[in-house]
Amino acid sequence: MRLLLVEDDDRVAAALVAVLGRHGFQVRHARSGHEALDALVPDGSDPYRVVLLDLGLPDRDGFEVCSRIRAGSGVPVIMVTARADIRSRIHGLNLGADDYVVKPYDMGELLARIHAVARRGAPRAGEDSGPEPTGPLASRGVEIDRERRRVSVEGRDVPLTRKEFDLLALLAQSPGVVYRREQIFSEVWRSGWEGNGRTLEVHVGSLRTKLGLPGLVEAVRGVGYRIAPEPAEQAEQVEGPGGAGEARGAASASASADDDAER
Repeated sequence: MRLLLVEDDDRVAAALVAVLGRHGFQVRHARSGHEALDALVPDGSDPYRVVLLDLGLPDRDGFEVCSRIRAGSGVPVIMVTARADIRSRIHGLNLGADDYVVKPYDMGELLARIHAVARRGAPRAGEDSGPEPTGPLASRGVEIDRERRRVSVEGRDVPLTRKEFDLLALLAQSPGVVYRREQIFSEVWRSGWEGNGRTLEVHVGSLRTKLGLPGLVEAVRGVGYRIAPEPAEQAEQVEGPGGAGEARGAASASASADDDAER
């Protein structure tokens, strides 16, 4: 999932790029409003799924940037700012921001909010949702028919339980993006994570066995699970500062952690 981070503080941005990269996001960092608006001009690349927008920018106010984004794009915008007063919150949401997060924030909550607005933003009418007419995992032989709740691998129907299907369908929404265990439990089981870790491990193990693709669902150390990115995607995990190093770090962590998160 591509994400545009608009943040003028390089130290804050570097930390966010590192964390978001580990969670499977391809992050582009813009340091000013001008850079942000320029980054959103279509250039044939995959569209951004979310914009994280700081309001204190060096060249123009973040509210103005949000207005200009909203005038030309439906991409979800999350304002991330130290401005905590209610008037700023209301103003930002009225300008078209999809969410408003006040610093300091919990990183887990920010990740959950990113996923939430991305889900709402993906199917907007009139926008190009990407060249995936046969499903996000079709290139690996997996077809997911959400309407009929059926899954096939290389044309072979694979019977799944209701929770197994819901788990696979959730992870397949954004291949390569890490879903936190808490988020998975909230969306699939509609309950809290505490004390239920073994249940998730059992369902992931069953999915791997039934699909006959043990590497498709990948555990990420101390975080959660994702659909393993294809090799070409791994090489482009991060576009921001230190991108190549971050990409190598993320790939290394995920490769060595496949069994760790199941303990």
